[in-house]
Amino acid sequence: MYMRADRLIYMLLLLQIHHRMTAAELARHLEVSERTIYRDVIDLSTAGIPLYTDRGPQGGISLLEGYRTSLTGLTREQAAALFALSIPSALDELGLGKELRAALLKIASSLPSTQRSEETRIRQRIHIDLNEDTPSNEPAPYLQTLQQAVWQDRVVHIRYRSLYNRTADPLEAQAQPFGLVSRTGSWYLVIYKPTPNTPMGYLLVIRLETILDVKTLEHTFTRPEDFNLADFWKKWWADHRSRRPNYPVRLRASLEACQNLAGVAGNQAYTALQNASPPDESGWVELTLVFDYLETARARLFTLGGEVEVLEPLALRLSLSDFAAQVLRRYQ
Repeated sequence: MYMRADRLIYMLLLLQIHHRMTAAELARHLEVSERTIYRDVIDLSTAGIPLYTDRGPQGGISLLEGYRTSLTGLTREQAAALFALSIPSALDELGLGKELRAALLKIASSLPSTQRSEETRIRQRIHIDLNEDTPSNEPAPYLQTLQQAVWQDRVVHIRYRSLYNRTADPLEAQAQPFGLVSRTGSWYLVIYKPTPNTPMGYLLVIRLETILDVKTLEHTFTRPEDFNLADFWKKWWADHRSRRPNYPVRLRASLEACQNLAGVAGNQAYTALQNASPPDESGWVELTLVFDYLETARARLFTLGGEVEVLEPLALRLSLSDFAAQVLRRYQ
């Protein structure tokens, strides 16, 4: 929840960006009721802010056309933080959290034209894919280094493991870093890799947890004006989902495990529970979940302890048993 002063400021900022929003949309963004939104509109209007409301299907709450708040005295970093308002979960990792709070205190009227162009620049370099998948909290090596390279349009030399074949030898690339994308705790780097002896090249996505080494080079590159990071990511992720490995696991789960299954397996848990077998005398059910790899399944299911029992595949069952034995030996 926002403090009231912050909420009023954020409401004005949202209306300035989106021009018109419904009370329901504002309530969802600000985590309050629609009644509170209408009360805030009255208070802002009383204070001299030219807000007005329109009824009907196309209606909503708007600022008087031509009226803008302004942000005075903002540093470049604070402006960057402000334009990243849509990605609060990643601000601390990029070191922008404190800058955002400082920026919000300086809201008064429109940004100077020299800083308004910063919005497009930032949104073309950082994208947050908001979704309901299970958070992974993967390590993100070289995030700060890569952020600076993306920000400055600097060529990088990267050594990394393949996203699709993790047992293959490491790969290397000298490439142009176009942007960083965050999705459920995992960071991805979008690069353009030129093809030697040809004017052509191709775009590639590298997961930061697979990166072994990064060197930022001295020379810079020019980004294509028609490249849109959000659009590219949407298409790439859809293709990635269709090619990602499937590792089905048949298991037994207790009532307690079923209540916590979504935290382990994401949204697929609800479908899996609907298709599960009827509970046995002890209340346990049989169901099937799908993970990317054996290692992923092992790490996720291990958190449920003895409340789950893997039935198939045998390799995962034996691997969990071995891990449990190692833990027991350590603590004995």
